[in-house]
Amino acid sequence: MTIKTGKGTISLAVLLAIWSVSAVVSLPGLAISPILGDLNTIFPKAGDLEIQMLTSLPSLLIIPFVLLSGRLSVGSNKTRILAAGLSIFLLSGIACFFAESMAALIVISCILGIGAGMVIPLSTGLVVDYFTGDYRVRQLGISSAINNLTLVLATSLTGYLATKDWHLPFLVYTLPAVSLMLLPFLHRQKSAPEPAGSDQLRQTAIDRRKLAGLMMLYFFITYSVLAITFYASFLIDRYKIDSSFSGFMISAFFLAIMLPGFFVNGIIRLLKSNVNVVSLAAIAVGLAMIGIFRSPYMLLAGSVLAGLGYGIMQPIIYDKAAVIAPPRLATLALSFVMAVNYLSVMVCPFIVDSFRWLLHAHGERFPFVFNAALTVMVFIAAWIGRNGYTFGLDRSYYGKKRN
Repeated sequence: MTIKTGKGTISLAVLLAIWSVSAVVSLPGLAISPILGDLNTIFPKAGDLEIQMLTSLPSLLIIPFVLLSGRLSVGSNKTRILAAGLSIFLLSGIACFFAESMAALIVISCILGIGAGMVIPLSTGLVVDYFTGDYRVRQLGISSAINNLTLVLATSLTGYLATKDWHLPFLVYTLPAVSLMLLPFLHRQKSAPEPAGSDQLRQTAIDRRKLAGLMMLYFFITYSVLAITFYASFLIDRYKIDSSFSGFMISAFFLAIMLPGFFVNGIIRLLKSNVNVVSLAAIAVGLAMIGIFRSPYMLLAGSVLAGLGYGIMQPIIYDKAAVIAPPRLATLALSFVMAVNYLSVMVCPFIVDSFRWLLHAHGERFPFVFNAALTVMVFIAAWIGRNGYTFGLDRSYYGKKRN
């Protein structure tokens, strides 16, 4: 079986190898989440500072290694970088089984973050290398969908395994073994060059102005929807709704992000230059629904609506980041865009808490109402700039999609 790429065809094994890398990048931190509440029991001498280091340091280390991997991809063999990152990820994941102290677990998790950082930009970079045009956008959508589906399934699995033994959630960190087994197929079948007339071939360097715009947009939409993952449980507790509903709400949010990935080409053709405007409106309305209504049905609907808006925008931003760079620099451009995703995860609580203090607003609804208001402002900017590159889809972008 062969798969069309817009540059020719690739084998199904190559496609599965690319998809497997997309699944791996959603894993960092998942094994720690279900045991956070038990760490003081598992390691009686561990203090709050050590627990905070365990959750924040690995994520912090991901960012520079995402950028380093992107830079190395310019002059190095990408499969070697990928193999190194996957190996570090896998070996550190196995080592977590044998951690006997909090200090050891922190060090191992930091090494795992380094491996993950090396893999993350290549998850989209491989798609950009092997596909072009409509085929690339579709595969970036599928890659995003696989990422979020893996996140939902792995979260459920780690939660279940944590009830059996605190070591077992680390089993999810063995998934890179699948990618490593499939890696030889990428080595055997290299990506074909971009076809004549490709937008990328018109570029001699990364368009920094457009890249900065995409980075700011991606940072903002990621920050805005993170209110759901960070603060949904506090809101549910405040409303006296069963605590398990927050997990259901967050799972629905990630599944909603996943869904548009399978239909992103059709969504682009339908919405054209208004794709970001409509998506931002969905995010704003979804967050507002969560912040205003108390009904579980409305909370769930708001989560789904915000997830759909984000899920539409994510693969499009990735594709646009690739288009503004020549083929050899595409992964580097993507690394900058993907790094701001992890930066937003790091700073989201600090931004929300700072404005809570400034505005003297301490209610559990505040993160949702505040982020909805900010999204409305960005929506207005997107409406005004809907014919520009950052907020819209310019003629060359549409031209590429219609070929």
